[in-house]
Amino acid sequence: MAADIFRITLAQLDPTAGDIAGNAAKARDARAKAAADGADLVVLPELFMAGGGPDDLTPEVQSACRAAVEALAGETADGGPAVLIGTPWAEGGKLYNACALLDAGRIAATRFKTNLPRAGAFARGPAAGPVSVRCVRIGVAIGEDIRVEEADDDNVVETLAETGAELIVVPAAAPYIRGSSDRRLSAAVARVTESDLPLLWLNQTGGHGDQVFDGASFALNADLSISAQLPGFVADITTLAWRRGDDGWECRGPVSAPVDGDEADYAACVLGLRDRVAKSGFTGVLLGLSGDVASALTLAMAVDALGPGKVRAVVLSGPDTAQASRDEATALAARLGVASEMVPIAAAVAGFEQLLPGPLAGGARHELLARVRATLLIALASTSGALAVATRSRAEQWGGREGEADAIAPLEDVTAAQVIRLALLRNRWKPADALGPAGEVIPPGLITRPPGDGQSPVDRAGRASSGAREG
Repeated sequence: MAADIFRITLAQLDPTAGDIAGNAAKARDARAKAAADGADLVVLPELFMAGGGPDDLTPEVQSACRAAVEALAGETADGGPAVLIGTPWAEGGKLYNACALLDAGRIAATRFKTNLPRAGAFARGPAAGPVSVRCVRIGVAIGEDIRVEEADDDNVVETLAETGAELIVVPAAAPYIRGSSDRRLSAAVARVTESDLPLLWLNQTGGHGDQVFDGASFALNADLSISAQLPGFVADITTLAWRRGDDGWECRGPVSAPVDGDEADYAACVLGLRDRVAKSGFTGVLLGLSGDVASALTLAMAVDALGPGKVRAVVLSGPDTAQASRDEATALAARLGVASEMVPIAAAVAGFEQLLPGPLAGGARHELLARVRATLLIALASTSGALAVATRSRAEQWGGREGEADAIAPLEDVTAAQVIRLALLRNRWKPADALGPAGEVIPPGLITRPPGDGQSPVDRAGRASSGAREG
């Protein structure tokens, strides 16, 4: 007999690429929370078990994922909630981007992604009908399966509706791009309008390489009302109670305020940096600090991501560094509770100059100074097990390449104008999970100061902290 209430737990979580055991443990914890909430089904994101995309799926990872899924399936014999989990799945000599339904101690069903965003390791999945959980027919559309944009895209949701689905569930791993929330919602609204079925879209959160996943999962009732909205850029486990009425299933869950625009960009930088450190085993971060707004903003992001105790700032001071810049850099670190130190670079610069046939001047000298600072920054970070962090924005370029793959630049894709906006924003707001202090952490005079005013040439054109670029 079909139930009139169906509880679904959304596990908006942050997996780690290659950490199959850790990802499985997170799935178990989510299922335990779902069981405590009386849920019938817990949903985890696309490719959750692997924690990464097709480039990470070695044969060993594929085998480990399958074994972990089979072990989780066995645990569902306890009568608790079923599990829908994203995983790579090899079948018939092909590798699929799959979701496995685990219930009653077995793998009850698998569904394969159809609309693939690019050619790659995965095979295109065949059309399939809904899966049954507690007599409720759940249509599974994975990630881009809810988009119908290209000529060869299948309308997966339409197929699911025609084959008896009552509710569409979309496990996804969609990276954050400014404005992406509007595109996701538009695709979901289009599918709900066509199918007249409610839709639940679950996204992973966390950083993976140079991508950040923002979560921000949501649910739509068949009347297009937003029935639930999970917070962005944080892990969250929420159980939604769906009720069957005359017009089908609907729910009324929590609706968090969306994080978008500059706030979303700032939160993405913080989350990406936090996970880069945590998932790569670094002890913290080291950044070259100078007395300008990009440097101050990067420092604030690092403290928000990791806390002041895991952030170390160095002022790579040379003969071209104005005393005002030294003082401002030291004051910035103190304002955020970060330990800082002065590291003279004159001896290193002199060593390079002794190898050259003649003296350098102008831009060539500035480039040499930037390269020296980059090399020292990477070396200092390496000796302490820290991640080197560059403070360069999109408008600032470093001419050197040495060591560029060993650093991360949180402002890599941020324009000069947005640096100012983000600095002003941080002084009045911070992400909910930020570890830095509230309030005015960046001196207003530093934000409004015209470029070059009171700064040395190295601060304008080749700062120490701009000396490393993420590859």
